[in-house]
Amino acid sequence: MAGPTRTPTTPPNDEGVPVLEEAMRSAPRSMSEEVIPLVEESAVVGKREVVTGRVRVRTVTDTIEELAQADVQHETVEVTRVPVGRVVETAPEIRTEGDVTIVPVLEEVLVVEKRLVLKQELHIRRRVEQEAVEVPITLRKQRAIVERTDPEDPAPEGPPT
Repeated sequence: MAGPTRTPTTPPNDEGVPVLEEAMRSAPRSMSEEVIPLVEESAVVGKREVVTGRVRVRTVTDTIEELAQADVQHETVEVTRVPVGRVVETAPEIRTEGDVTIVPVLEEVLVVEKRLVLKQELHIRRRVEQEAVEVPITLRKQRAIVERTDPEDPAPEGPPT
């Protein structure tokens, strides 16, 4: 048997695999041997950052003038003096009749004997009034403005407005 020979269909070894070159240069052998080179490809995966755009975010504060409306309540007291002039044995209690509170006012009068005389009563009436008021107030509200720019543009100089 003839030794290995080079055939024109075999591509030249560009990578310089030592086993193949050695097999080609070696002397013909008596047995039929063929050397088949094994080739393996490998891939390396990597990543890198790429700027695809820029964003500028700024906040703007708007003010709005509004009228705040509310119902406020205030109370007034009306005092009416009612003369009575009546002699009583004991001091009357403070009492309420409807929306009027009656407070007795007493006076001791010196006579040959001592007596209680109801001098007058205070009639106190409560009135509740409501009034609508308007007060101007300033309210603040913020909003964000987002601007997208081209990545090729240079970075803005100074702080955003």
